[in-house]
Amino acid sequence: MGARGGVQLTTNSRGTVVLIEDEEAIADLVRMYFEQEGFRVVHAPTGERGIDAVRDRSPRVVLLDLGLPGIDGIEVCRRIRSISDVPVIMLTARDAEVDKIVGLEIGADDYVTKPFSPRELVARVRAVLRRSEEAPRAASVIEIAGWEIDSGRREVRGPGGEVVRPTAREFDLVWYLAENRGLVLSRGQILEAVWGYEYLGETRTVDVHIRQLRKKLEALPIETAWGVGYRMGD
Repeated sequence: MGARGGVQLTTNSRGTVVLIEDEEAIADLVRMYFEQEGFRVVHAPTGERGIDAVRDRSPRVVLLDLGLPGIDGIEVCRRIRSISDVPVIMLTARDAEVDKIVGLEIGADDYVTKPFSPRELVARVRAVLRRSEEAPRAASVIEIAGWEIDSGRREVRGPGGEVVRPTAREFDLVWYLAENRGLVLSRGQILEAVWGYEYLGETRTVDVHIRQLRKKLEALPIETAWGVGYRMGD
């Protein structure tokens, strides 16, 4: 293990995980599990150092504690999104419901609630990486209600030619709904298809991303199937 500029790193070769966490005990535990999986871990105890690590290390994924000293996790996530599309998984307290929602709205991919199982965290990271690094789908366009959803450009074009570029996760979600137009999809199905892991009782991630899509793409007929999930209308 080495240190550079207040950032601690390990030297495994499966890729880099940037861990932004001020609690040393949690950081040590997470580092141990990810090293065992073959990842290099760059630990930054503050938001400022974490942002620098993302900029300098080109990580495959970022694990971001929301309860940081100084710059809080929400602002750190916002700044990371301004410089990188790297997947971000938030580490949150059980009572931080508002922060979870805000974090997802500004571009985090997922969250894990403390206290968490390190094995669950590793599984979430594997799922996020598997989805984010899949071979690109063949370029095609789905037209719905005058809107064009373009998988090649990963953008959505409106009837008047306006272009909307959702976040990576939002685009995967709207594409999945569009591919299955007319079908009611449960939250569990959506989590497995878009996030890459089985339904474990958490649905907030799906609901928040749906809400963001509706804000950005108001005219798309994303319908709620009460008590079940969502469907893309015609």
